Amino acid sequence: MIKTDSSFRFQRSLLALALTAAFVPMQAHAEGDDAAPVTTISFGLGLQSGSSADHAQFGQYNGLRADRNFFGTLGFSHSLRDLDNSNWLQIEGSNLLGETRELSLVKKDPGNWKLSASYGELVRYEPNTVNSGLIGAGSTTPQVVALAAGSGSDMELKTKRSGLGLGFSKVFTPALQFDLDLKSEKKDGARLFGIGINCPTVIAPGCLGTTLSNTGWASLMLPEPVSANHSQIEARLAYGADRLRFNLGYYGSFYRNNNATLTGSIPGSLYNPVGTLLPLSTGLRSVLGQPVALAPDNQAHQLDLSGSFDFSNTTRGTFKFARSAASQNASFADAGLSGAPAGVTGLDAQVRSTLSKLTLTSRPVRALSLLADLRYEKKDDQTPIATYNLEGAVPALPALPFTYSNRELSSEKSNAKLQASWQFNSEYRATLGADRENIDRGVFTATSAISGISALRQKTSERTVRAELRGRLAETLSGTVSVSRSNRDGSNWLKDNSGLGVTEVTNPSDPVTGFLPTAVFMPTLADRQRNKVKLFADWQASESLTLQVSAENGSDRYTAPSSYGLRDTGMHQLSVDWGYTLSDNWGLTGTLSRSAQALNQARAAGYLMAFDNTNLGASIGVNGKASGKLDVGGSLSYVGDKSVYGQTLDALAGSDSVALLAATGGLPDIVYSQTALKLFGKYALEKGSSVRVDFVHQRNNVNDWTWSYNGVPYSYSDGTTVLQKANQSVNVIGVTYVYQLP
Repeated sequence: MIKTDSSFRFQRSLLALALTAAFVPMQAHAEGDDAAPVTTISFGLGLQSGSSADHAQFGQYNGLRADRNFFGTLGFSHSLRDLDNSNWLQIEGSNLLGETRELSLVKKDPGNWKLSASYGELVRYEPNTVNSGLIGAGSTTPQVVALAAGSGSDMELKTKRSGLGLGFSKVFTPALQFDLDLKSEKKDGARLFGIGINCPTVIAPGCLGTTLSNTGWASLMLPEPVSANHSQIEARLAYGADRLRFNLGYYGSFYRNNNATLTGSIPGSLYNPVGTLLPLSTGLRSVLGQPVALAPDNQAHQLDLSGSFDFSNTTRGTFKFARSAASQNASFADAGLSGAPAGVTGLDAQVRSTLSKLTLTSRPVRALSLLADLRYEKKDDQTPIATYNLEGAVPALPALPFTYSNRELSSEKSNAKLQASWQFNSEYRATLGADRENIDRGVFTATSAISGISALRQKTSERTVRAELRGRLAETLSGTVSVSRSNRDGSNWLKDNSGLGVTEVTNPSDPVTGFLPTAVFMPTLADRQRNKVKLFADWQASESLTLQVSAENGSDRYTAPSSYGLRDTGMHQLSVDWGYTLSDNWGLTGTLSRSAQALNQARAAGYLMAFDNTNLGASIGVNGKASGKLDVGGSLSYVGDKSVYGQTLDALAGSDSVALLAATGGLPDIVYSQTALKLFGKYALEKGSSVRVDFVHQRNNVNDWTWSYNGVPYSYSDGTTVLQKANQSVNVIGVTYVYQLP
């Protein structure tokens, strides 16, 4: 495939894009003279209200999180399009005074060669405020200091990405082209992270539990130190002839992390769950002080060949073959990790992948279209198997009562699709299709272990049938309705034998060889029936009013050899988009959407959970020309998200669970909402210059019991607290002047 643009760009949130649009250089070109260079310069001043806490949501990605209320913007654009002399140059820069600055250059001889370069920065601020006595936060060796909750210092966690991209394209002949893209991104900073353990535990049996005089469990906030580089290279040779088109490509990914481990210095006393500072129980300090491995260096390489061949004017085949290799061979010793098995210096992870894809499309008669698609993917995990918790592996801990190894994660996945479409007439078209997906997860590694579930499944198979009808119901109304149904089942379940491998279970209900009634099964492996219905309509109600309506309904039903676990889920979605033309100079747009998701699950001797999540979105916008020189517009939008946890108890639940539910009423709701008002006005002063005023008002409401409840923040075992302001409000006004050089 011949690429038309190889420039490197950061992805931003919609909010950041909307704000940045007020301060980027405007594009302009001299009419009637494409060879004349065009240079545009823009600069502006902005003012924002509120504190850093008010900017927690608003300023996550747009660089306006800091406490400073005054900021400036600078941007430029220079273009030269002299096609007669094969000279095309485009240079752009935006937000050069801010934290999301971007620079790009494109130089090309159209139809011959192209060179591109880009640079960009993006800063992400942690929206939660962390108050802590931690010393050396953001380093690989922080020191934990136990302080009363809220008596420490506020710390600002953020990460900064700096990316450089280079691209080159060369057209050798009308049928042959070469493309090369290089990208490198550096990421620095610190982000929310932590460690914790509850003793006693089989992982560390020497770690004693909580008593009246000792703290036996702990959770600690240790920010992850971020200092890494990710480089990518892609080279592609594309060839196109009358009937055959193909491209041969190479892709390489190289990740390097300057921080191998995170090791905290743990004090001798921490707070227990009721806020009393007590000495740590035996073994707890040693466990918490162990180094935590961070993301290791790794790399991946892929070679692929893809293309298409026209067998006739009505039949085409497309293909893709790819072979990739990913590896991670970081040294345990170099990372400061000890206790590896004898003779093992690193994980030496190796994964080889193969992908094959063939597609055939044909139109044997005018009204009939056929499609057949086959896809096969194999992952061969060649990572050596070793036992990583042998006696004496960790000197600070006693011998473990069991041993286990890592697990091989090879798999094979195949997909097949058949589809036929019939064009009844110019107004109606029907489509029928059938899909099949088979997954083989390979033989279970007998020396590894399963945790948290009762069984595994080696193979699953899912079959889907679908139908769609697309048509024009009237001159001004068209629509689509589609339905699908899929069923998934699989091979016999594999029962866990407590670290001694698995046993195939042919009769799950057998009281001796089957499963207990309280067994738990993964929903991704369980039998499942899925039904979906989708509707879409496009209505030109009048010359002024257009409407697009979409609706979707879906449900999943799970069947496993137990009444516990995930039982069923459901989703509903409805959205309406509209546009209304008031006059030649004024128009209105709007959206309204509502989506809901629900799931029901049960835990043996625990809670029966009915989880419901509802999302509501609405917006209205107006744009118009107040005069020959003045353009104005604005929008008002609302987004609301609510999660509700309906809880009851299983008949086997203990008295402590009964008392807790009666006292608390269960988990409270999680609610998030955002209301944003955006206004702008642009006035043309004279030819080539204009001034623009933008105003943004945004309100956020955050109510998440994960980090706070009734204004009380979450508190770690050292007194560190994490809190986000519940009601946030910010106003931003900016004035930008744009000038085009003569």
